[in-house]
Amino acid sequence: MSRKILVEYKNHVIKLGDVLLGLLSEALGLKPDHLKAADCNKGLMLACHYYPACPQPELTLGTGKHTDPVFLTILLQDQSGGLQVMRDNQWADVEPIEHGLVINIGDLLQIVSNVKFVSAIHRVVANKVGPRISAASFFTGGSTPPKMYGPIKELISDENPPLYKEFLAADYTAKYFSKPHDTRDLFRL
Repeated sequence: MSRKILVEYKNHVIKLGDVLLGLLSEALGLKPDHLKAADCNKGLMLACHYYPACPQPELTLGTGKHTDPVFLTILLQDQSGGLQVMRDNQWADVEPIEHGLVINIGDLLQIVSNVKFVSAIHRVVANKVGPRISAASFFTGGSTPPKMYGPIKELISDENPPLYKEFLAADYTAKYFSKPHDTRDLFRL
């Protein structure tokens, strides 16, 4: 991938992230710019994944069960398949849609929404078809200067108390990567 294409793709992802965060803000009953004003659209990271074809996919996993320690993940995947999400305590295949993107809610959006949105539990299974290639863009939140995150004050009431304490995004990420990937409720009250 050339640098020019990567920069162009990044700019499109940022615009899409802003639109999605605006829609999610409205879904929470907040002003459209609320999540963006909280720097939820900052700290974009890109991870490209390559999974070769596997002759015995029943003997391995591509990536184990996890959630993403971010606000949003925007995933561009090829047509090979392999991504699965947990739905009703069962794994469901996410069938690739040509020219489509997969949008995952991350742990940080679950926390700031006080669980009005829930982070997506997902994994990648090995496949005889391949190779599988994907590019995941992660919105990690503001870190310069360090930013405190916790449940949005406008979403808190006596009937809906905060479920998480405030923390720095960097502290959340550090704890996330020091624990098993199925640990979703770091900083839960």
